[in-house]
Amino acid sequence: MIVARTLELGDTEVARIGLGTNRLRRTPENVEFLRQAVAAGIALVDTAHTYTDGESEATIGEALAPNGVVVATKGGFAPGTGGREALSAQIEESLRRLGADTIDLYYLHRVDPETPLEESLGTIAAYRERGQIRHVGLSEVSVEQVDRGRQVVPIAAVQNRYNLAERTHEDVIDHCAEQGIAFVPFFPLRGADTPAVAEIAARHGASPQQVALAWLLARSPAMLPIPGTLSLDHLEQNLAAFELGLSEDELDTLSQTET
Repeated sequence: MIVARTLELGDTEVARIGLGTNRLRRTPENVEFLRQAVAAGIALVDTAHTYTDGESEATIGEALAPNGVVVATKGGFAPGTGGREALSAQIEESLRRLGADTIDLYYLHRVDPETPLEESLGTIAAYRERGQIRHVGLSEVSVEQVDRGRQVVPIAAVQNRYNLAERTHEDVIDHCAEQGIAFVPFFPLRGADTPAVAEIAARHGASPQQVALAWLLARSPAMLPIPGTLSLDHLEQNLAAFELGLSEDELDTLSQTET
């Protein structure tokens, strides 16, 4: 099955495999790795206010600020941080770390049990209206929460846990595809260590991780996985999943496999 290599993220066309950076520390080697990742074809780099105590955002800011790559970050992860004061402080700190006047894509990292979703998104929307956030996303949400969020601000992306082993958000994926919203699965490579995946990988001379990514790309045109790595070799292997044409029978086998 041939899949599209790009999708529209808001008003920007990006490659459908991005880079997760939840282990990225601020070192000269990692700054260079990020620059090489963009040269290799990565168009979306995903981070968060909480990742590596802020070093992930700072490293991305040092490496990529002038490069035009789409940078996504998140705030409001911990309970109690979805209110206006706490969330605004995190947005301001992310802007400083990234060295940016505008954050390309900003997710509400979690719906705060202590703050209405509408209030949290209202804070983010205010930054969008001032031009300091371009696009808004939600993370770990239901269809109902996506629709509530869209009443406050346009939603460009949803980032939920989804992979071969964890498929509880099938309805969210389909809803995102219908509404023109990118679905960004985190931990996309989990479930790749099964006999069914290994057999298909061997048949194609590919890695199990490439099979897992190819399955995700075929699952929905809205899919934009963000596997994390600190290795240029692994990153290039991930991007090679675009070339892996799984048959309909193989996709069905993977979709039906109990993991």
